[in-house]
Amino acid sequence: MRALRPSRTLAPTRTAGGVSRRGLLTGGAALCLGAALTGCGSENSDSSENSDSKAKNSGSGSDGKAWSFKDDRGRTARADSTPKNIVAFISTAAALHDYGVEVTGVFGPSKPVGGKPNPQAGDLDVDKLTSLGETWGQFNIEKYASLKPELLISNMFPPPNLWFVPEESSKKIAALAPTVGINGARASLLEPLKRYTDLAASLGGDLESQKVKAAKSRFEKAERTLREAAKANGGLKVLAMTGDAQQMYVAVPDSYCDLNYFKDLGVEFVEGKKSDEWGFWEFLSWENADKYHADLIMVDNRSSALTEDQLAKKPTWNKLPAVKAGQTVPWSMEERYSYAGYAPVLEQLAAAVEKSKKLRR
Repeated sequence: MRALRPSRTLAPTRTAGGVSRRGLLTGGAALCLGAALTGCGSENSDSSENSDSKAKNSGSGSDGKAWSFKDDRGRTARADSTPKNIVAFISTAAALHDYGVEVTGVFGPSKPVGGKPNPQAGDLDVDKLTSLGETWGQFNIEKYASLKPELLISNMFPPPNLWFVPEESSKKIAALAPTVGINGARASLLEPLKRYTDLAASLGGDLESQKVKAAKSRFEKAERTLREAAKANGGLKVLAMTGDAQQMYVAVPDSYCDLNYFKDLGVEFVEGKKSDEWGFWEFLSWENADKYHADLIMVDNRSSALTEDQLAKKPTWNKLPAVKAGQTVPWSMEERYSYAGYAPVLEQLAAAVEKSKKLRR
């Protein structure tokens, strides 16, 4: 695991230097598919791995013309016609759905959380989709093969590894269908938003539909609202975090495309210090959870993170000024990269920034 700490069910192993990223990948040996996959070659032989600096994104619709898309690894995925049997990471599938592109299967957290739809699933009807696995390290290759996939898509945090695609099985998975990766790290949010519109268009999505236009208009309005709220409440310090039983993790804002973008809109963040080689978090023991002053705290809303009710069992959490003042807001840190997905995120953050007060240090 490189960046976002996807699951408590596969908790990181501990070393003297902190969290071992390799520890999150020890979910078992790669599945064997028998003769069908015995002769799998390297990823470099797969059509998704074919780099072509001159390749351009293109879509074939239903006319049977060749399809290709150059992803954020610089690799070009190719097919004889526009892929229809698509398998994607859950929030990727949700983003494509917003543009009218449907998938057959998903992987990653999709089950309801506390009786409510999983925030990473967007507007998907997950009951109609085949799930290949919910948690980090779970990816049922046999089930994937049975779907006869024509394309696999996921995010990257950062490239080149595909998010929630087990590294030890990646070559076997890539041998079954072309793959596309979209970067979500160390960039502005506007970049993956644009890349997903490009990808959706290549796959037959309708970017001119009334629904898509309305979503973009709402996003642009929310963008202005957040910029105005940040300016009006200048000096408000915002901290983004996630937590598990052992530690509190403070985000390094420039490593996350959403936080990076919010900074561009004027939001002032607490800057966590890089605790490991990947540089996404500063790891704090719960005893040191008060290292930074924050007026507003953004709390990871994924199913893998401690909820605010669970955080409330941590004495040091309850002593934080922002928590005592009720100045917290959910952080949709793996929101789908679509205008429909991020418009309400911007609205929610703008409302929180607007009503929050600067607290005594």
